[in-house]
Amino acid sequence: MADPKDMYQCQVSNCGYVYDPDKGEPKTNTPPGTAFKDLPDDWACPHSGSSKKTFRPLAGPGSTLAEAR
Repeated sequence: MADPKDMYQCQVSNCGYVYDPDKGEPKTNTPPGTAFKDLPDDWACPHSGSSKKTFRPLAGPGSTLAEAR
């Protein structure tokens, strides 16, 4: 499993899908080892269909955890 700062979570209500670069995403033909930043701009959440802009890192700068401090 990737480091939490490299994992991104969909922020759309009732989704919460987490993109793990170590696993990739078979539903979108994304191979393991693909960093979130390297996903195409038109990549969408495989669960909600929302854009990359709705995702935030699980930890580190820009995460909800960092903003809570």
